[in-house]
Amino acid sequence: MKAEKKDILNRLKRAEGQLRGIQKMIEDEQECIDIVTQLTAVRSSINRTLGLVISNQITLALQDPNLDIHQQESKLQQALDLIVKK
Repeated sequence: MKAEKKDILNRLKRAEGQLRGIQKMIEDEQECIDIVTQLTAVRSSINRTLGLVISNQITLALQDPNLDIHQQESKLQQALDLIVKK
């Protein structure tokens, strides 16, 4: 999980930097289309990060030997609910 955690944190830091860049673009009154393009890129990045987090939840639910079948089903349902909510 350490590699996944590091990857997720790196993705979030990158998105944070992109958002700061967008703020600067707005302050500098850059073209709307350029701002929207960057916002779309951030949204896509966040969606991919969300997918990684949910994927990790599913993997943990399936690999945890301490969970009985009902607990695994509950964890999987939580992950599915997150996907549907998205």
